[in-house]
Amino acid sequence: MKFLIITHVLHKSQGNQYFAYAPYVNEMNVWLKYVDTVHIVAPLVSDSISQIDSAYHHETISISKTPSIEFTSFKKIIRSLFKLPKICYTIFKACKTADHIHLRCPGNMGLLGCFIQILFPKKTKTAKYAGNWDPNAKQPWSYRLQKWILSHTFLTKNMQVLVYGHWEHQTKNIKPFFTASYYNSEKESAITRDYTGELRFVFTGSLVNGKRPLLAIQVVEALHDEGLKVRLDIYGDGILREELQQYVTKHNLEQVFFFHGNQSKETVKEAFKKAHFALLPSKSEGWPKAIAEAMFFGAIPISTRISCIPFMLDYGKRGILIDADLNKAVLQIKTAINNIETLELMSKHASNWSQNYTLDVFESEIYKLLK
Repeated sequence: MKFLIITHVLHKSQGNQYFAYAPYVNEMNVWLKYVDTVHIVAPLVSDSISQIDSAYHHETISISKTPSIEFTSFKKIIRSLFKLPKICYTIFKACKTADHIHLRCPGNMGLLGCFIQILFPKKTKTAKYAGNWDPNAKQPWSYRLQKWILSHTFLTKNMQVLVYGHWEHQTKNIKPFFTASYYNSEKESAITRDYTGELRFVFTGSLVNGKRPLLAIQVVEALHDEGLKVRLDIYGDGILREELQQYVTKHNLEQVFFFHGNQSKETVKEAFKKAHFALLPSKSEGWPKAIAEAMFFGAIPISTRISCIPFMLDYGKRGILIDADLNKAVLQIKTAINNIETLELMSKHASNWSQNYTLDVFESEIYKLLK
């Protein structure tokens, strides 16, 4: 099978290997176990390989380099419009020779792929929509357009669209799906935490506005100000890191907040095992691995009511759902942590549920899609 991937994810090369953002590549490597050749249409940059990059594992892999495109300002829109014909031709040519077309959405490359795949109704196709599929979510027009095209069974033929969560009134090609990080062999019984001493919170993710890391810090700060013994370990990096560190220093909170930057999977795994809570007050998510991975080891998730997260948390039985308002969020967390018996049940339910979604199960489902 000639397998084609169309994605906006930035790629890097080193020797005969191609690298990209590790969670994405690790997932794609599962798909690539069952294909003969791999071709990727994606932006290729000359940046150095970082700790959060991972390599594709396949003997026969090639890439068609495309320039990155952005539509966030007038100048970028004009530049991107000039690049579109070449990018579209590259995608079309790749689709023509592929046996299976795989789109990664949402994203600019995914949007172009959505249009071009219409010209190949007989080809077998899949799309992974890694964002929020909630039909009522407020999203950019390009995201809504991708969702509309993918759901339109007249325009989009012979495609299975993998989405996070179960949503009503979907077309027959929409398939509820999930993602995974750990194998069956990594399952452990959830450790019974002591909720009467210091409460350890962990934040994992990019330090960008969409993840609301400042709100996470302010929530823990408010709990600290009310006399609770707490700490927050922050794993991840991003444009807000310096600003967040300055906030912590300004408020003399260096003994409460700890910035670890990007760390290995094993380091983060150990952090989940020690944490009481995983805090992620995001603006938008698909299937947040930061939540699912924490739950796997019994850390109780605390998150906003977005995308499929209420489903993941069983509407409050497997975690704490909060509002994005600081005062409300603090009150909701305080109410929950006052009941130790409930916390112990949450931890157990979270672990039991998350351990159903292992890489073994994920690989089995991918095999079914491809075979």
